[in-house]
Amino acid sequence: MLNDKFTYETKQIEPKLASSDNWEQAFVALSDDEREMLAMQLPADAAQLKQEHFISTLFAQQNEADFAKLFDDTLRDIAMLNSDTFSVMTDSGEKVALFEPISEYVTVSKRDNFCRAIINSIAEFSFERIFTQKYDFYAVIFEYLIKDYNSNSGGKYAEYYTPHAVARIMASILVPKDLQGKISNVSCYDPSAGSGTLLMNVAHAIGESRCSIFTQDISKKSSNLLRLNLILNNLVHSIPNVIEGDTMRYPHHKDGATLKQFDYIVSNPPFKLDFSEIHEELEGKEHQKRFFAGVPKVPAQAKDKMAIYLLFLQHIIHSLKADGKAAVVVPTGFITAQSGIDKKIRQHLVDNKMLAGVVSMPSNIFATTGTNVSILFLDASNKGDVVLVDASNLGTKVKEGKNQKTVLSATEEQQIIDVFNQKEALDDLSVVVGYGDIVAKNYSLSAGQYFEVKVEYTDITPEQFKENMGNYSSNLESMFEKSRELESVIKNQLAGLKYEN
Repeated sequence: MLNDKFTYETKQIEPKLASSDNWEQAFVALSDDEREMLAMQLPADAAQLKQEHFISTLFAQQNEADFAKLFDDTLRDIAMLNSDTFSVMTDSGEKVALFEPISEYVTVSKRDNFCRAIINSIAEFSFERIFTQKYDFYAVIFEYLIKDYNSNSGGKYAEYYTPHAVARIMASILVPKDLQGKISNVSCYDPSAGSGTLLMNVAHAIGESRCSIFTQDISKKSSNLLRLNLILNNLVHSIPNVIEGDTMRYPHHKDGATLKQFDYIVSNPPFKLDFSEIHEELEGKEHQKRFFAGVPKVPAQAKDKMAIYLLFLQHIIHSLKADGKAAVVVPTGFITAQSGIDKKIRQHLVDNKMLAGVVSMPSNIFATTGTNVSILFLDASNKGDVVLVDASNLGTKVKEGKNQKTVLSATEEQQIIDVFNQKEALDDLSVVVGYGDIVAKNYSLSAGQYFEVKVEYTDITPEQFKENMGNYSSNLESMFEKSRELESVIKNQLAGLKYEN
């Protein structure tokens, strides 16, 4: 993709390249001064490349001895040439390059063939013709790549890609259509960013040039995918804000000694994770203000089921500006739990009037987990009504591999967005409640607990009433008679068994 991006951008700058039947020959024919001028005019989201970096150059050299070393050296050279623009940092300040050697993860005897297979797979394919399109195109590619990339993860840090239906709903509620194009110079943050699906949707709604993205994620794999996502979505200016590290222990983004606060926060944090080894550290004085509702206990029999999402949620609340907005994916059980940290957090949100609402999603909206999820929307400026949406009955069940997944139609997605943004109460879908109503319901954020129970009345005459009552009495008497007959049969059978014994 970087090779094709370089080709596309140089053609936009230099007419001789655009009109040539053979772009590479025309590029090589340029003088050193012309190539230097081209490099100076390239946009920030295009990598600097030399002729020896081109896919066609590697393709032509694939039969040389020790091709794997040549392949890896090329990746290193591209990374070095673009290190100032495309490197990300770890929480300790160490730079992580754009590319790392690939073949070292393959058995030595198979490395050359492995790298040849890669270059042969990509040599005949070009993304150049689609660089006029924006994020909507890339969303499809990244959902496919990330799903496949993470399918056998099995590591300590669970990595789930967020379905684009969820991401679109979150972005459309955080940034309604009437605000798109009117917001500028805002910060967007995800403390468990993964590959950046949620942030890409929010940035697309705001406008890529109107926002700066800040992220942190403990996974190196996710950080690499996120960086590529930023490069391909005109968000290169935010790459220095991408941090690979542990948000819970070492939150990186700060203003001086205090945590940085953001205009928009989105997150699909891991729900359950074993963090018993650092539990005592997180309970320390340094973190007490941030984790105001407490640190989840270590389960005696299932350490891997420690509710780490509760820490992420408290971190997000602490990182939100006074007029900021956030959307966080949580297990649906969070919205009704009547004790513990869950309840304390909900009480904090209600008592401080910083809720926008909740959307409870259909089961299996995530193909990778059977946990029912809800989206919690925070709005520190909302002192009025709260919208609760129960979308659990929407969607169509489909099979995805061995898993069953629920897919929302475009119409259903838009219905959820509309009732929320318009604060519309709709039978069996949404309610609009005040903070006082939530307190009266013991801080429950489940829409179903606020739906009205409707009783339908039918006008009938006294004669019809008498006739209906007579029918009911007759039916009851018939049922009682059958019950007595059945009771007699059972008694006789039991008596016979007793006699035989």
